[in-house]
Amino acid sequence: MYIFHGCLFPTIYCIPNPPPSSGHQCNSLPLAGRAGQLASFKANTIAAAWTGIQKQEAVCKRLDDNSIVQNNYCDPDSKPPENQRACNIEPCPPEWFIGDWLECSKTCDGGMRTRTVLCIRKIGPSEEETLDYSSCLTHRPIEKEPCNNQSCPPQWVALDWSECTPKCGPGFKHRIVLCKSSDLSKTFPAAHCPEESKPPVRIRCSLGRCPPPRWVTGDWGQCSAQCGLGQQMRTVQCLSYTGQASSDCPETVRPPSMQQCESKCDSTPISNTEGEFQTNNTKADVMPPEGPFPHSSAFTFRVVGSSMA
Repeated sequence: MYIFHGCLFPTIYCIPNPPPSSGHQCNSLPLAGRAGQLASFKANTIAAAWTGIQKQEAVCKRLDDNSIVQNNYCDPDSKPPENQRACNIEPCPPEWFIGDWLECSKTCDGGMRTRTVLCIRKIGPSEEETLDYSSCLTHRPIEKEPCNNQSCPPQWVALDWSECTPKCGPGFKHRIVLCKSSDLSKTFPAAHCPEESKPPVRIRCSLGRCPPPRWVTGDWGQCSAQCGLGQQMRTVQCLSYTGQASSDCPETVRPPSMQQCESKCDSTPISNTEGEFQTNNTKADVMPPEGPFPHSSAFTFRVVGSSMA
C-alpha cells in the first residue's frame, strides 16, 4: 500500500501512473502547506518564572478549529522564528522565610524553642536577598515560643564533697545526696528517685604519705625533794600523726622520762608559837637552857623531821 494525496492504494501500482478507482479515502486531514493549507504555525507565549525572559514558541494548528496538531502537518518553511522578550521587570514583593523549629531548650518544666524568620525577596530561580523586617508588609511570624511545660520528675541532687579524711594517707571524701523536685524547692524520700542513677556518696582520696610516728613528751612534774636534790618525771609516748598510740618510734631517740632536780633550801630560822624553829620544811626542837636567854649561842638544834632525799 502507498499514500497518494491522502489515499491508500495497492502497492502493485506505481506513481505517476493514475491510481485505480479501487482506492478508498483515508487520513482525511490534509497535509498543511501541501493540501489546502488547512494547518499553519501559530505563536504561543511561554513565560519562564523568575528568569525575566518571555519566550515565543511556534506550534502547528488546524485552520478550521485552531486545534494543535503535530508539526509535520505544517510547512517547515513557514515556521516563524522563536522570539523572546524581557518580562517581570518589576522586583518581586518581599516575603517571610520561616525556618523549622529547633529542639526545645528543656525536656520538662518549661523551655523555649526558636526558629529562623527572615524577610527575603527572590531575584532569580535560586537567588534571593535578605531585607529588613520592615520591608515585609505582612505580620511578622514569631521566632520563639514556650515548649515542654510539663513538670519534671524528682531528681538526685548532690552537695559538695567534704575534705579528705584523714589528712594524710589513703582516706575518703563524703557528701550528701538528696532526692529533690526539679525546682529544688522540695525534698522527697529516696524511693522517689531512681536508685540506679543515684550519685556516689563516698569516694577514695589521698593527701600524700603521712609523717612517721614520733615521740611526744609531757610536762615535767614537781621535784621529789622539797629541799635539795630529787627527781622529777614526765610522760613519753609514741604517737602516730593522727594521735593514736604506736610502737613504731625508734628507741634510740626516745626522750628521757626522768631527770634529777634540786629544790632550794631556806636556812633562815622562823619561830612558831610552840617554841619550834623551821628551816624550809625541816622542823627542829628548841631546847632552851635554864634561866634567861643571854644570846643565840645558848640554843641547841635537834632535827626531828626532814624531807630531804
